Amino acid sequence: CSEENVYFLCKKLISIGVADTVGVDLFVVFISNEEKKVPLWHQKASNSIDGLVVWDYHVICIQSKQKQGNDIDLVWDLDTTLPFPFLLNQYIPEAIRPLSFGHSMYSRLFRVVHAPIFLRSFASDRSHMKDPSGNWISSPPVYDPIVAEDGTTNNLNEYIQMRSKDARSLEESINDVHSSKYGAVLSETMLEEFFSLIRQRRISPKTT
Repeated sequence: CSEENVYFLCKKLISIGVADTVGVDLFVVFISNEEKKVPLWHQKASNSIDGLVVWDYHVICIQSKQKQGNDIDLVWDLDTTLPFPFLLNQYIPEAIRPLSFGHSMYSRLFRVVHAPIFLRSFASDRSHMKDPSGNWISSPPVYDPIVAEDGTTNNLNEYIQMRSKDARSLEESINDVHSSKYGAVLSETMLEEFFSLIRQRRISPKTT
């Protein structure tokens, strides 16, 4: 239930003052692809020395902030064995390892959603945690399912589903991430440059 864990992580970072008061510096990042097979390294769930796990999808938070006068990007990955949080420019070569599989079915896509929009819009009824007969595959969280502000009860698939052709230019992606409910889809080679541009521009989010 990594999406719900990251949802509450964002709320926690805001409430304890680690993030901006409304989460302007936070971005929720869904990692998946058309085949629902995304390899990541240094994962707690792994049984291998290098920590390799092939997820159907994974969710992390990236914080783009200023610290002691320097702009930095931090990755908050609740499932990693790497330091928590970890610098994005170190997390990428360690955990993502871009193009390790070339242009194959394992190439990853990243849906980046601005946290203020995500916290208003995300909803999950946890139906993905049940088998075809409606039985729980694993025990669900004890708290109530997350419902969006507009009353939507489930839109998890819209965040997870992504195709290579959904990735747009960096310029378009920066606009999308501040205005679209479902953010922007990036290829794995665009991720670090995208956040570099976000930091440079310091674009204020749209509140509509």
